[in-house]
Amino acid sequence: MSAAPPSTAELRHTPLHALHLELGARMVPFAGYHMPVQYPAGLMAEHHHTRQAAGLFDVSHMGQLLVRGPGAGAALESLMPVDVIDLPAGKQRYGLLLTDEGTIIDDLMFINRGTDYFVVVNGACKDGDIAHLQARIGTRCEIVPLPDRALLALQGPQAADALARLVPGVLALVFMTGGGFDWQGIGLFITRSGYTGEDGFEISVPAAHAETLARTLLVQPEVQPVGLGARNSLRLEAGLCLYGNDIDTSTTPVEAGLNWAIQKVRRAGGARAGGFPGADRVLGQLQGTVPVQRKRVGLVALERVPVREHTELQDESGRRVGEVTSGLLAPSLDKPVAMAYVETAHAAAGTRLRALVRGKPVPVEVSPMPFVANRYWRGPAA
Repeated sequence: MSAAPPSTAELRHTPLHALHLELGARMVPFAGYHMPVQYPAGLMAEHHHTRQAAGLFDVSHMGQLLVRGPGAGAALESLMPVDVIDLPAGKQRYGLLLTDEGTIIDDLMFINRGTDYFVVVNGACKDGDIAHLQARIGTRCEIVPLPDRALLALQGPQAADALARLVPGVLALVFMTGGGFDWQGIGLFITRSGYTGEDGFEISVPAAHAETLARTLLVQPEVQPVGLGARNSLRLEAGLCLYGNDIDTSTTPVEAGLNWAIQKVRRAGGARAGGFPGADRVLGQLQGTVPVQRKRVGLVALERVPVREHTELQDESGRRVGEVTSGLLAPSLDKPVAMAYVETAHAAAGTRLRALVRGKPVPVEVSPMPFVANRYWRGPAA
């Protein structure tokens, strides 16, 4: 028997909670918080506005922390199959915390700030992540949670114009870089990154000043508030995983198609190969010596029928070959898209499968991702 969902009184509030209510948001439980799923304009309008202009997201439920000390880089690298030590100051990277079996505890973003590593983890995982870091590397470096900071995401092709009016220096940033900035005497830490496939920024701000900053951003003509609903549709169109749906402790990075996140130096033959939890399994899967039974793929439905998470996938004979992990009608494409895990033999682009939706088989086709081209700002030369 499942536990009863938490009451509103049991849910935590972000520093922008009162502002969400003032703006007419529909609030829902998410990662232990009372969060806005959409505002009066609605999910579709919010999605399109982010693709066309700039959307402001409250992502303060995410965990922010510092890893610092003389051995911080080597310590953090010992928990992930990514290159931490050689990451230059000011550069950001995607990382994966792994179990001893090589499966994914959480995915995260981290940036080398020169004096420490600033890390952002998923909201539902943050308490467990911090405990994991403390237990595994707490004697080698200092783990400092930052519960007194909020996190805002400003995303979309006009995000840079809007934010630069407040903080002109952000125009010097390119995708996956960041730095400290001053706004009206308030210290901000800003990275040029996000979870939508669009250009944009994530802004760490002291919680006491988060509402003032959010209100100032919302005054900008390009900016409108956007909730969790559109955040989900945007990230799915961009082919980005949602922890708990598309990756979890049952999936390895290779099964999840995240090979690109494992730099050459950490692979077999690299100068610092292995040395992370589950390395034998992960490196074996990369080399082909350990079989990969299933893979994460993109799907496009060939009929206008949304294919949701947990939908069974079958081959043409009706045999179960996989399951959908995320799916919806993509607003930018006006057709159903999904992510799924399927048996490796059925993972090639163009493979036709059947999704069993309310007992009816719906034809789907394995498709490359992202479904909508990413538009990250990598600089004028790019």
